[in-house]
Amino acid sequence: MRILLIGATGQLGSDLIKNNQSHHIIAPAKTELDVTRSDTISAAIRESRPDWVINTAAFHHVPLCEEYPEQAFRVNCVAVRDLALACKTYSARLVTFSTDYVFNGEQRKPYREEDCPQPLQIYGISKLAGELIARAVAPDCVIVVRTCGLYGQSGAASKGGNFVDNRIKDGRVLSALDMACDQTVCPTSTDDLSKAVYDLIAKPSLGFGIYHLVNEGECTWYEFTRAIYEYLGIKMQVNPVDRGGRTNFMRRPLYAVLANTRARALRIILPPWQDALKRYLQAKTN
Repeated sequence: MRILLIGATGQLGSDLIKNNQSHHIIAPAKTELDVTRSDTISAAIRESRPDWVINTAAFHHVPLCEEYPEQAFRVNCVAVRDLALACKTYSARLVTFSTDYVFNGEQRKPYREEDCPQPLQIYGISKLAGELIARAVAPDCVIVVRTCGLYGQSGAASKGGNFVDNRIKDGRVLSALDMACDQTVCPTSTDDLSKAVYDLIAKPSLGFGIYHLVNEGECTWYEFTRAIYEYLGIKMQVNPVDRGGRTNFMRRPLYAVLANTRARALRIILPPWQDALKRYLQAKTN
């Protein structure tokens, strides 16, 4: 298959490149394809004629979305609409990514694809808007993959690296660290996610719509941090802190665990988060 990959240098994009087995991937630089310009989107899809477009571009710095809501909506919503429309025009199919932050976190069991979203902040609102508008304008060619807590070998440029790498840096210079224990998540390796995306688009019986893809299991950021240091043998005092899901006035979902219901029905199951973390740390230390 021919795949137009948007965001090839990011965490997820890099692992999609690394784990590609047989697809012909076209991966334009940001200077060639700016998702905030509909004309470059249309031209790229028209010229490359892909079977699939995989869009990993996002404005995902959650606090900054509150400061720059117009930019958040431009990247997370309007650009996704433009991609969906161009895919519909040129007979391509679109995979785009959304987030656990579309939910309010008041539930205490993993969220299924059909559960009602109710985001609490600009980031989640903009991502939900992108989901809705893409599926509205091109319902027969859009796959929305919701995921959670991504980390990958290339880091996340907009966040100064990923969560795991930043905790490793902390472990080298600090003797104690405060870490949130109020938010329950399912941290997900982009290595595993990228493989699951390829498995998904290879399914001949694949239906369009929303899929959840996360590593199995759940933990708090405090528990995840403890697991990082325990595996690496770093002696660090980690203090659990309950902030009530708030960063200043901005709220985060307290329970942000996703159930991979539709993917599991297709026999696509990601490994447990503990296994994914161990493999990631082994690769970092080898």
